[in-house]
Amino acid sequence: MFEERAEKEDSTPSEELLHVVVFELSGEEFGVDIMQVSEIMPISKITRVPQAPECVKGLINLRGKIIVVIDLNRRLGFSPKESDSLSKIIIVEVKDTIIGMLVNSVTGVLKLPVSSVEPTPDMIKSKINAEYLIGVGKMGDRLLILLNLARVLGEEEIDELSQLSSSASSPSSEQLPEEHTENL
Repeated sequence: MFEERAEKEDSTPSEELLHVVVFELSGEEFGVDIMQVSEIMPISKITRVPQAPECVKGLINLRGKIIVVIDLNRRLGFSPKESDSLSKIIIVEVKDTIIGMLVNSVTGVLKLPVSSVEPTPDMIKSKINAEYLIGVGKMGDRLLILLNLARVLGEEEIDELSQLSSSASSPSSEQLPEEHTENL
C-alpha cells in the first residue's frame, strides 16, 4: 500500500532506525512509531457518543470490536477538518487500549535514522503541548514532528476511552445489527 522509504542522508548500515507511520494534520507532517500501529483504514461510519470529550469523534465497529475514534486535530488544538477521501483512521494500541485516530491523510512509512531526531524547537512547543512530543526528525528539507501517543492521551483519558469502548461492547449493544448501531 505504502512504499517504505529509508532516508539515506547521514545514514550508515549499522545505524539504528526508527520506523514511523507518517500522516498530515493541519498542514504539518507527524509521525508515530509503527510498532504502535495495527492498521490504517479509510473513514467508515462513525457513531457519535453523547457527552463524550470534545476530541472523541465517536465509535466504529472494526470486525466486531467497538473502537473509540479521536479527532487528532482537535486533540492537538488544531482546527477540525471535514473528512474527505484522503482522511484515514489509524488504529493504534496505547497502554493495552486500542484507539482510532482520525487524521487528514497518511503519506507513508519511513525509516528514520535515530541520529536525525532532534529536540522539539520552541516554536513547535508553543503550538503543541511539549509533553506530546518526542522530537523532530530531519529528512533533507522535511521536518517530521514525532508524537508520544502515551502522552497525547493521558492515562486518565486512556482509561476513559477504554471504558467507553467496553460499555459500547456490552451484550445489549452487541445484539444490534451493525447497520443500526448509528442510533445508539
